[in-house]
Amino acid sequence: MTGIKIDGKIIAQTVKDRVKKAASELKIEGINPCLATVLIGNNPASATYVKNKHKACEEVGIITKDHKLDESVTQQELNNIIDELNADVSVHGILVQLPLPKHLNEFAVTSRISPIKDVDGLTPHNSGLLSVKKAVLVACTPSGVMEMFDYHNINLEGKNIVLINRSNLVGKPLYHLLLEKNATVITCHSRTKDIEKFCKSADIIITAVGDRTKFILTPEMIKEGSIVIDVAISRFEDKLVGDCDYEKIIEKASFVTPVPGGVGPMTVAMLLKNTITATSLGIQIGR
Repeated sequence: MTGIKIDGKIIAQTVKDRVKKAASELKIEGINPCLATVLIGNNPASATYVKNKHKACEEVGIITKDHKLDESVTQQELNNIIDELNADVSVHGILVQLPLPKHLNEFAVTSRISPIKDVDGLTPHNSGLLSVKKAVLVACTPSGVMEMFDYHNINLEGKNIVLINRSNLVGKPLYHLLLEKNATVITCHSRTKDIEKFCKSADIIITAVGDRTKFILTPEMIKEGSIVIDVAISRFEDKLVGDCDYEKIIEKASFVTPVPGGVGPMTVAMLLKNTITATSLGIQIGR
């Protein structure tokens, strides 16, 4: 059998179309959705990510405010900038590009962002709401994965799902989102023994390791007709790759995401959607 490619570019465009329409409607009311980004240091990958996010915002009618800070910026200086953006009524969403330089406290930074402007869904407030099914702003990559399932009408109820990641950015939010859909979720990580055993019994595998030297999902590790969502992306042997070999996996799985062109475009699309949601939240409380 040959499975179906889950094309993140196509699905992301459907999200962008909805966002563009919503942004246009807000502008008629005199409201200009605005995303403020904060980039610290000269990490080329981070700079590229921020540039792509700005370009995507421009495509759908979201204004951006770009803050580029020197790598030597102090915690207090960064705190002051976040406080200013929190207080700025013209800014609806705040994104501090991660990872941060080692001398800065990532938890302190994400915790400082106003929950209603937290377009990354990483504040303790929004993370806590997710655990009790009350979240409005959810981490972009996990919500993008869920959008993919919805697009292809994949019913998650009762499915056995193996999630190979336990990070705050991907694994933990996804765990709660999948539980909300009544799936049975097993979280695997670097200390899990015999991951292959769990994968072979899974209806759906969502993998986000991102290091081919440590983990590769092979066709022998999945059962016939399973679904594979490859969230990882890294450079290996001068190529952008995920955790699995798409061409081999799709011969055995029913649905597979490619890398690149799978989950990646969804992450940006959901950031745009979160910015519109944050704009609406700001309107509701008069900010």
